[in-house]
Amino acid sequence: MNHLMQTFPLIELSITSAIVSVWIMQKFSPKTFPAPLKIFLVLLLGNLLFWPLGLELPLVAYIRGVTGDLSIVLTLLLWSSLLPVDKPLPIVCKLTIVTIALGFYPFALGVGMIDPYAWGYGSIIFLASVIAFALICALANWAKGVWIIAIAIIAWSGHWHESTNLWDYLLDPLLVVWIFFDLIGMFFSRRKNKAHSGYLFRPG
Repeated sequence: MNHLMQTFPLIELSITSAIVSVWIMQKFSPKTFPAPLKIFLVLLLGNLLFWPLGLELPLVAYIRGVTGDLSIVLTLLLWSSLLPVDKPLPIVCKLTIVTIALGFYPFALGVGMIDPYAWGYGSIIFLASVIAFALICALANWAKGVWIIAIAIIAWSGHWHESTNLWDYLLDPLLVVWIFFDLIGMFFSRRKNKAHSGYLFRPG
């Protein structure tokens, strides 16, 4: 049983790493990959990452040594990107996650007398706050977010990862960095479009 509990996270991270690799390849490709090709590449790369290939450990084990177990939220967001129709994360949810992270990480690292990380070990108030965030996702018309949070809570209650802290299933630094740079990209893109629009419609 313990062997299976070690294997499942490696399979999960293999698939996730493969999806990120395909996403990077797509960024540098002039053509959009069709969904069947994306799935094929993910299965191929995920399989390669899962085996040692002459090393002492599978390739994904070395990736896990650097990243640790990714949060269920980030994992499912990446996995859902393979869907033919994938509604992006609403901006209100992005801003909420970044705001939570800006408050969480400094205190969790020892700044101040409050330790929000400890709430993840079974605080009913914290669990209620997570459910409230799921309601924000629902109000933002992002049903996928509700399902992702629900699955994260189920994974935490079933001890899917080594951690027993709910925070580790909901939030991780890579998720925050991804959303932070995505918000910056959106900001500059809107400024560029606004400037371009103003140039097109200026008098004369």
